Amino acid sequence: MIPDDPALEGYDVIGDVHGCAHALIRLLQALGYSQHQDVWHHPRRKAVFVGDIIDRGPGIRQAMRLVRHMVDANQAYMVLGNHEFNAVAYSSLCHEPVTPRLQRLYRRLGGHLKTSLEDYRFHLQEWKDLIHWLRQCPIFLEFKYFRVVHACWDPRRIAQASQVHDGRVLQDQAFLAQSMLPATEPNRIVERLLKGMEMELPNGQTLLGSDGVRRSRFRTKFWSQAPKTYGDVVFQPDGLPDDLADQPLTEQEHSRLLRYGADQKPLFVGHYWCKGQPHILRSNLACLDYSAVKNGLLVAYRMGAETDLKNDAFMWVNSAG
Repeated sequence: MIPDDPALEGYDVIGDVHGCAHALIRLLQALGYSQHQDVWHHPRRKAVFVGDIIDRGPGIRQAMRLVRHMVDANQAYMVLGNHEFNAVAYSSLCHEPVTPRLQRLYRRLGGHLKTSLEDYRFHLQEWKDLIHWLRQCPIFLEFKYFRVVHACWDPRRIAQASQVHDGRVLQDQAFLAQSMLPATEPNRIVERLLKGMEMELPNGQTLLGSDGVRRSRFRTKFWSQAPKTYGDVVFQPDGLPDDLADQPLTEQEHSRLLRYGADQKPLFVGHYWCKGQPHILRSNLACLDYSAVKNGLLVAYRMGAETDLKNDAFMWVNSAG
């Protein structure tokens, strides 16, 4: 639990940046932050980043330096996103003998990290320092009035992560090594909190996404209270065809779903590539990823001591602006 700071009027929770450094600067300015000696700060507020600062965008190194400076100066907090985890895993694998399966993982992570690795190619010591810094970052944060995790708040996995350096799980070398191995508890923790819940498409079906990737799984909500069909739980930019959306959930599928209750603290996530005008998902739940790196919006929520989130507390800038 982050101790309450009575000197603050609130926090600005900021969605996935993905290297959109100029949009981040414009958003901070719009929120009333100013820069002094390489640190952006606000006289009465702090920023909270939901992860995925790196990868994809044109200003990855600049964005990451900005966030690091804020966190190190106690002007911001940050939780790990799956892309930061990928960076740590990739850098760990490149220094150790690996099995053929881990070699395949190393190549796959390298593909995901291509733009970040290119941005740091002439700054290798800075990349090394960044990896060390990311290993100190928490995988979730809980404040007095709200919670932050990159993709999914699963109480069981949160409790397990809390037992490892108070949620700064990648500090632990054994945890990091096992987190890259399927069917281990560290891997299940990382996959659930940083990537969310997914469901297999029935009968071996696959769907081609708008990004050109064919998938056999789809992302699902972890807060549906009484879902009956696939369409009730799908939560991703690409919807499901009508025939699949109308298909009833099996009893087994239904039993595996999470329920983030309406009586829980407000929760902020990123990760899910939302579109359109930012809005709350429910009175205690908001996604702040609005596809900034795909010419969407870089979004913040101005959080105070409220128990019910409101649509008029969102602020955003157009990343293409």
